[in-house]
Amino acid sequence: MSETRSDLAKITLGVIAIGGLIASSLWILRPFLGATIWAAMVVVATWPLFMRIQARLWNRRSLAVTAMVLILLLLFVLPLTLATTVIASNAEEAIERVKALMTRGPPDLPTWVSELPFVGPRVTQAWNELLALGISGMEAKLAPYARSVTGWLLAQAGVAGALMLQFVLTVAIAGVMYAHGEAAARQVLRFGRRIGGPRGEEAVVLGGKAIRAVALGVGVTATIQAAVGGLGLVITQVPFAALLTAVMFILCLVQLGPMFVLVPAVVWVWHGSTGWGVFLLVWTLVVGTMDNFLRPILIMRGADLPLLLIFAGVIGGLLGFGLVGIFVGPVLLAVAYTLVGAWLDEDATAVQLH
Repeated sequence: MSETRSDLAKITLGVIAIGGLIASSLWILRPFLGATIWAAMVVVATWPLFMRIQARLWNRRSLAVTAMVLILLLLFVLPLTLATTVIASNAEEAIERVKALMTRGPPDLPTWVSELPFVGPRVTQAWNELLALGISGMEAKLAPYARSVTGWLLAQAGVAGALMLQFVLTVAIAGVMYAHGEAAARQVLRFGRRIGGPRGEEAVVLGGKAIRAVALGVGVTATIQAAVGGLGLVITQVPFAALLTAVMFILCLVQLGPMFVLVPAVVWVWHGSTGWGVFLLVWTLVVGTMDNFLRPILIMRGADLPLLLIFAGVIGGLLGFGLVGIFVGPVLLAVAYTLVGAWLDEDATAVQLH
């Protein structure tokens, strides 16, 4: 009996010590966890591309790593830098346009807006109330928010700088992972096998497939939608097309879609030219609906997982873990879904044997 209590105390203290060591290690590495998770997701999603690049560069790992780091810098750091530059360079022009709008007053809405089902009458009523206020009324309503908006813009400038630093750190960690990818993959597979045997190893492999599926279905779809939507803005000469395209990409990435940018652009273009307004409206309908067939095709190419599972993982992961949750959420749900399915299959097999 005393030996049993001694073993129980030994096991309990060992678990507490290991838990404390893991928690302390995570606390120390906390500033790098976000960048490390992002780097792991990027490396897993782009590993096939990395291997093709290495094959074309005479199987020289150092050249392939350098090429991938440059590509990631162009994809992550350069767009953010350009977006920040666009905001800074167009700030004065945006202020002048707002002043001009305040001087002239808001334009009349197109007649087709009031005919829209459900939202048309409410939008028209709100717009007419805004027109009835006049210039002085609008200034009085907007004045209390001016200081808050200014403070928010200054805060976003700091966030953009921190985000750029995070992206640079992510690219650096990804470069290290590319250089030692096979060794890291073997260690992760050993860890999964050690915890859950063959099922644990299958869960690790499934996690990699889920990451690729999300990268294809969410990332590529968002990129295509934003690029095509931005092309429409450029063709119709909408101001700040580059900035609006960047906003569209973020909205598509978080599954909100490009309509929040394109619909106001349609109203603005329609007010100046009905023909271009019709063109941009049709373009908007195409861009806004292309994800309905493009995302499922890309996700099914990455992994044979239910589309609803991936979608729930993206939304829930985004709300629970922030932007990195776009990848973490679907991976966790995919692993849990597969493990539960395997457990149920084992039970069904046991019943059939009996």
